[in-house]
Amino acid sequence: MLFSNEENTLPIAEDAFLLKGFLLGNGEALLLALNQVVEQSPFRFMVTPGGHSMSVAMTNCGPWGWVTDGQGYRYQMSDPVTKEAWPTMPAIFMTLAQEAAEMAGFPNFLPDACLINRYSIGAKLSLHQDKDETDFSQPIVSFSLGLPAIFDFGGKTREAPKKALLLEHGDVVVWGGKSRLNYHGVRSIKAGSHPVLGEYRINITFRRCQ
Repeated sequence: MLFSNEENTLPIAEDAFLLKGFLLGNGEALLLALNQVVEQSPFRFMVTPGGHSMSVAMTNCGPWGWVTDGQGYRYQMSDPVTKEAWPTMPAIFMTLAQEAAEMAGFPNFLPDACLINRYSIGAKLSLHQDKDETDFSQPIVSFSLGLPAIFDFGGKTREAPKKALLLEHGDVVVWGGKSRLNYHGVRSIKAGSHPVLGEYRINITFRRCQ
């Protein structure tokens, strides 16, 4: 584990945890791996089925990648931009995702999809559920790098009360079990500059989709 005590493991709901600073000390290696992924499958602004361009730029790595276009939301094994298979998930991504999942009480996590979101200032992600997967038995693990963000974590319905969490560089959120289908979203990124990532926030999210 990256730290031996549990004082930085903060419960946010049933089967959901914020691991403060979990990634600290691994930033350089993570960004090197990220750059290798982006060289193969660049960030792009996907379009929702309703025809709206998303404010968050996205790419993927691993066997499956999440995409959205006029045909709907789905996972597929090829990058619609490059027409090639998605880049292999870097070993450090997998290792840290599995360690974070285990710390949150989800051993044997084996993600087969890794969605990478790049938020510029003003970008946001509306409240939603992660329900395009066929396997809800495994958790979602979400890394935060760069600029801070306010992460809203709600309940089973869109109207349920929400907790507003400040996610900073190095934080990880893990949710599964009874909270696996809880609504969540990211508020607009406020102006700022990170020492390494500048005016961006990077979110790396791991799921088991098949």
